[in-house]
Amino acid sequence: MKKLFMITALVFLLCFAFSCQQPVEEAAEEVGVMALSEEDIAANKALTEAYVQGINANDWAAVTALYTEDAILMPPNQPLVQGREAILAWAEAFPPLTEFDLTLVEIDGFGDLAYVRGTGAMTMTPEGAPEPIKDKVKYIEIRRKQDDGSWLIAIDIMNSDLTLPE
Repeated sequence: MKKLFMITALVFLLCFAFSCQQPVEEAAEEVGVMALSEEDIAANKALTEAYVQGINANDWAAVTALYTEDAILMPPNQPLVQGREAILAWAEAFPPLTEFDLTLVEIDGFGDLAYVRGTGAMTMTPEGAPEPIKDKVKYIEIRRKQDDGSWLIAIDIMNSDLTLPE
């Protein structure tokens, strides 16, 4: 219920801010929701760095620990994956990666919700592929601040820049 309230409040704030031509930050402060602090932004940058390090080390348990227990992953051209255990199983079945990197483009949010937008590059070798495949991706994540002050990924959607084979 708290999650639904916060999401509804954030949507309301955005609608309110755009309808009044008032900056989102001012609208948020008027209803008592604070913008992300510098510490929150730094923690979200560190989460992204830990994500990249975990993938490059093939440490899928460490990567999935960066997701909430009820997280939702929306990979390209595949069904939605929900829950940390299901995300772990999905990650372990992913083709081997020889290169992976992310570039943060934007971090913003209010209260205990943040969104992160970025791009990335990876090289993978799917089973039976004649050679490694290089891909460029873009992603958006919604992150939730935990009671201990840490941040975890709640919703993760990524898209490939590769065209689908015909």
